[in-house]
Amino acid sequence: MKSAIAIVMVFVGCCSNVVFLELLVKEDPSSGNIITFSQFFIIALEGFIITAHFGTKKPSIGIKDYAVLVAMFFCANVCNNYAFNFNIPMPLHMIFRAGSLIANMIMGILILNKEYTSSKYLSVFMITLGISVCTIVSGKDMKATTPLNQIVPEQSEMDVLFWWIVGILLLTVALFVSARMGIYQEELYKRYGKHPRESLYYTHLLPLPGFLILYENIYSHIISFAQSEPVAVPVIGVGLPKLYLYLAGNVLTQCVCINSVYVLTTECTSLTVTLVVTLRKFISLLFSIVYFKNEFTFAHWLGTFLVFSGTLIFTEVVDKFRAAISSPLPKKVE
Repeated sequence: MKSAIAIVMVFVGCCSNVVFLELLVKEDPSSGNIITFSQFFIIALEGFIITAHFGTKKPSIGIKDYAVLVAMFFCANVCNNYAFNFNIPMPLHMIFRAGSLIANMIMGILILNKEYTSSKYLSVFMITLGISVCTIVSGKDMKATTPLNQIVPEQSEMDVLFWWIVGILLLTVALFVSARMGIYQEELYKRYGKHPRESLYYTHLLPLPGFLILYENIYSHIISFAQSEPVAVPVIGVGLPKLYLYLAGNVLTQCVCINSVYVLTTECTSLTVTLVVTLRKFISLLFSIVYFKNEFTFAHWLGTFLVFSGTLIFTEVVDKFRAAISSPLPKKVE
């Protein structure tokens, strides 16, 4: 029952999170920093109360070890959210992030000297090709993003292309930093044991001072969000700024998403987790296309098919599923 609830909440929390994120980005493409800060702050606050018991519980993993992990985590999250400021549409953003297996594989070869089967290389080729197709097609119809309440001069096609390339580079950096972070996290778990809740708390707590570098941008968005169109809240009967409601929805659903994935990893097999996460990404992409009417051509669908098919091949979901079905049930001992 607990696993079933976790699966439902992954879909509800993570898919809703993407919806609120796109609502924010549609209104203000440059809102990545305030979104990231808000998520980090609330998750750290929750961890301070629940995981750290108001700071009374000592960490199982050393703070110095966490510092390296935190630096990579902070960099990856800021790059991912900041990319929206550089003409990156939401569907391309989601497809790009779905290609994390490429970076994981490359990092595994370079750092851990891992060897992979031919099916793994095939899957990575499919994912790379899929992302490349989507990226090239998206690049043909780029639109300059405009921050909320700001008047910016009209950009030439070359300017739009340049900033789009910057956005792609940011996503690429985030992809490889996340992969390196995953390897480092595995090393920490081997050394200290698995402490996912604690890791979640400290990776969101320790980066908070880093947002001081971005305080001007965050503060300007606090002001601009407050000036957004008010929306009447039925329960309290008060009009609140629309963007603050979207931000609250994004942060709360992020908490639900992360905690649900945590429960899922502790209650279900890796096969179930892989299936749920992959399906969740695909549903989020479909919702983004249909509800927000994002342009999605045949080439986009082809690229998406290659990415998700490659992901399923890499994780051997089909083979594991067949094995699970064909395996005989244990006989009852009378």
